[in-house]
Amino acid sequence: MAGTVLVTGGSGYIAGETIRQLLAGGWTVHATVRSLAREAELRPLLGGTPDRLKFFAADLTSDDGWAAAAAGCSHLCHMASPFPLDVPKDENDLIVPAREGALRALRFAKAAGIGRVVLTSSAAAIAYGHPPGQSEFDESDWTDVNAPGVQPYIKSKTIAERAAREWVAAEGGDMVFCTVNPVAVIGPVSSGDFAASVSIVDQLLSGKVPACPDFGFCLVDVRDIAALHVLALEAPADKVRDGRFIGSSGPFFKFIDIARLLREKLGPQARKVPTRVMPDWLVRLLAKVMPQLRQVLGELGRTRQMNAAHARQVLGWNPRPPQESVIDCARSLIDRGVVKV
Repeated sequence: MAGTVLVTGGSGYIAGETIRQLLAGGWTVHATVRSLAREAELRPLLGGTPDRLKFFAADLTSDDGWAAAAAGCSHLCHMASPFPLDVPKDENDLIVPAREGALRALRFAKAAGIGRVVLTSSAAAIAYGHPPGQSEFDESDWTDVNAPGVQPYIKSKTIAERAAREWVAAEGGDMVFCTVNPVAVIGPVSSGDFAASVSIVDQLLSGKVPACPDFGFCLVDVRDIAALHVLALEAPADKVRDGRFIGSSGPFFKFIDIARLLREKLGPQARKVPTRVMPDWLVRLLAKVMPQLRQVLGELGRTRQMNAAHARQVLGWNPRPPQESVIDCARSLIDRGVVKV
């Protein structure tokens, strides 16, 4: 049922793999980027002839370019959202563009007659702000943005998804809407421009962290989360309407688990990977001078297991083992010279 799909944030890590899979499946893709200067760099990475892959300049914070990008499309895959490595001084620097960008994409989708929308949300919109005793989550859970310690990025993804759902209920008419909610996305990289979660493997391999902080995450392969988006675009409407599909390939991994896997499978190439767990007091001390660590202080010792049974059962999604994704990620970082071992 391949048609023409608008993919926003076309330069992104997940979006790039999704575009490659859509093109391979016969879709025509309209991809938004903030500047058309990126086209010459992106086209060789994404493939597709100019008649099958078209680039449009559009930004989350402006109406410019959106009508042209959406024209002629039957589907929308809204993947663009700000994701900084550091905590912003003002949380609205993340929240406003995430929320307004989602609403802008939906408005222009409706105006263009697009009937199916898949929005890339996040496990961040599900698993935070809950009591400390809760460690397992599914698509029925929602992050409490008013709970103490909930970080701006987590708020931005939650608020954007809620705003999108409210808009669809009030304004969407017959539009079929669902979200894909990934956990930490890793896997092979096609360039040095990759998701923040890939930097976990990068930092371990390159020895940038002397020991492993006591926190972790569930993992999913970029190839599998892209496939989940494609399934959500192509499935019968009654299977996906108003749905949430968690993208997680299985168990919760702590930093030390990933480090041990790298050392086991990569041998001498993993010689810089740390072998010890960093004491919590040291993480808290370092967070005073390393802003990126402040985001994870509330995660020390926590487990957040994400249940992806709904995606498996409803859409037939079958992700690869996370151990395979970790090693494929590491080898691609080494092969492309991103990490010097």
